[in-house]
Order: sequence, then C-alpha cells, then structure tokens
Amino acid sequence: MSNTAKKMQTTTVSTTGPKKKSLGQRILQSWQLYVLLIVPVIITVIYKYIPMYGIQIAFRDYKPNRGFFGSEWVGLEWFERFFTAPTFKRMIVNTVKLSLFSLLWSFPVPIILALAINQLRFKRFKRVVQTVLYAPHFISIMVVCGMLRIFLSPYGGLINLLLGGTNIDFMTEPTAFRTIYIASGIWQDAGWGTIIYLATLSAVDPGLYEAAKIDGASMFQRILHVDIPELVPQIVLQLIMAAGGIMSVGFEKVFLLQTDLNKATSDVIAVYVYEQGIVDHAYSYSTAIGLFNTVINIILLIIVNKIAKKAADVSFV
Repeated sequence: MSNTAKKMQTTTVSTTGPKKKSLGQRILQSWQLYVLLIVPVIITVIYKYIPMYGIQIAFRDYKPNRGFFGSEWVGLEWFERFFTAPTFKRMIVNTVKLSLFSLLWSFPVPIILALAINQLRFKRFKRVVQTVLYAPHFISIMVVCGMLRIFLSPYGGLINLLLGGTNIDFMTEPTAFRTIYIASGIWQDAGWGTIIYLATLSAVDPGLYEAAKIDGASMFQRILHVDIPELVPQIVLQLIMAAGGIMSVGFEKVFLLQTDLNKATSDVIAVYVYEQGIVDHAYSYSTAIGLFNTVINIILLIIVNKIAKKAADVSFV
C-alpha cells in the first residue's frame, strides 16, 4: 500500500470517531445522577408550576366560595382597572426609579470590595474583614428598619446629632426615602455579594499574577488586566439577573419604611399588591397586577440577555 493510501486510511479512521450514544444510553450510563435529580424536579413542579394554575383568577371575578371555574370570566377588566388607576403612573415611576438607582449605586460595590479584599495578603485580617462585611446580611429586615428609624429619629437620632443637633424627620421626607432605601441596602448586602466574585478570583491562575509582576505591572494594572477580565462573565450574568428583577422592588423594606408623608416616592407596585390582595381582599385584581409585573420582568430579562450575548458573548440561557 502506498504512503498516500495509508494517509487517506488514517484520516478516514480519525475523522469517523466513536458512534454517538442515544439519549436512552446516556441516561442508563448516568442513572444515579438522574435518580438524584428526581426529588428537586418534583419539588419544583409542586411549588413552582402547579401554583401557576391559579393565574387564571387574574381574568376572573374570583370569589373563594365559588372556586376557579365558578367565578365569572371578565377577561382583561382588572388590567384595565390597574392601567387607569389614579396612582398607576406614580407607582410605575417609583418602582422603576428605585430599582434603577439601586442597580446603579449598589451593583458596582460588591465588585470593588471583592477586588480590594483579593489584594489583602494577611489571611487572618482578610477573614476578619470578610466576616465584618458578611454580618449585616444576616440581620432581619425588620431589625434593620428599626435601626434606621432610631438613627434617623428627629429626637436624638445619630444622623441629626452628626448634622449639628438638627431635628429633621428623614422618614417623612419623600426626597430622602430613596437614599435611605439604597444606602441601607448597600450596607446590608454588599459584603454578601462579594462571595461570588471572590470565588471567581480564587480560580485565577497565579501564574498570570507572576507574569504581570515580572513585566513590571503595578497592583492597579494587575487588577485592570488580570482580575477584571476574569470577572466580566460573572458580572454580566449578575447584571442579567438584576435586570430581570427591575420591577420587583423588595416589599418588606419599602412597607416598613413607608409613611403617609413619603408615599410620593415610596408608593411602589409591591406594596400596592399587598394592600389590594391582603388588606382589601381583591384577589383577582392583585393577581392581575402581579402577573403584569412578572411579564415585564421576563421581557426585560430576555432583552438584556440578548444584548449581553451580542456585546460580551455571555448569556444566562
């Protein structure tokens, strides 16, 4: 056999490769993993998908004593009522502003903290710093709001004392609500948010840092050219997830910090849903509002995901 024929035979054998296994064969080969997967799948179906059956009450005049099918079908009546509500525009604007401002100010903080903590070389001091930053995350929202009311009290509150003994009631100032909400959120969650970024940085090849030091790169240059490029995919994923929750402002903190005098900026959709569904027992109306909120979040998630995929070749799905 000539050398050319041997080469062609070798090429043919190498390009053919092993036969692809069918789905059933792959399942049988790793059946233990699929058995372990059964429990979380069942739990997800029970608690996430089956309750979606109740979404239909957003299109019915739901009466608990009549049940789902006994209640009258009203179509989009509840959505029209929400869109024509006197406070509709204010709630949408407040919800979007609070979410966007929170994203703008709080999103970069965990990244900056993670980059700074990663540069600490004394392990004991590093652990202490991490513990101090993580601690606020484990404080109850109710306790945090109580602390805020004490610190911002016009009668001997810490902030008023620092301002020279003033008597400003910050909790009744509409212009101060967003600042209070965002600043307290950064204090409580920024340290916890560093975990995922520190985990990513811990997987960076130490050889990259050594090569950068040999080339004379400063600490800032190492952060700029080694750390940040490694964090970009994770940053994009976190940004996509945050964009998918823009319309879902945390209910608990807003509700606990809200007063009649700061409603101009604290009146958000989440609190309105609570008032209509729990307080006023308007189940169909509150479900319609919640469904509207969810649909907007899904649309935003898809849009931001596509933009991220084109811009940074990173996507959530």
